[in-house]
Amino acid sequence: MAELHIIGQIVGASGFPESTLFCKWGVHTGGAWRLLSGIREGQTQVDSPQNGEMAFWSHPIDLHYTTKGLQGWPKLHLQVWHQDSFGRCQLFGYGYCHVPSSPGHHRLRCATWRPLGSWQEQLAQAFVGGGPQLRTPDLIYSGADRYRLHTVAMGTVELELGIVLRHFDKYGVES
Repeated sequence: MAELHIIGQIVGASGFPESTLFCKWGVHTGGAWRLLSGIREGQTQVDSPQNGEMAFWSHPIDLHYTTKGLQGWPKLHLQVWHQDSFGRCQLFGYGYCHVPSSPGHHRLRCATWRPLGSWQEQLAQAFVGGGPQLRTPDLIYSGADRYRLHTVAMGTVELELGIVLRHFDKYGVES
């Protein structure tokens, strides 16, 4: 079977309205993919930077997959959250990016967005906090009904990934 190793880190995030942030992440694959080792989803620590606007996480990612086909290539889906001084958490953005299909070191910037909500929800969010969230997070990477959402752009998440492909040439895939 062909093998894919994903080794890297979620570096951090910038461009968000607040800087005390953490990230929930996961990897989505098609049915032909099997995870041999590593953790498919996780969460970073909260970073509250003193200087600058970038929150640094340096959260490791180390996954080893096998597959019989290319359909359903892995995608990273992200949720960036803000934690206020009272410990309350508020969703700041959703995002996803495809894992690179070429071997080597890759630096990625994943743009994020959040649902906008009605004017009443926006007003409540300004005074109370919180805000609209997706009922099914599968919309982040599936795109089926995503075009119907009213969203606003948020910040970006930076990732560094090392990709190692093994035995793909035996299955007719050249790198």
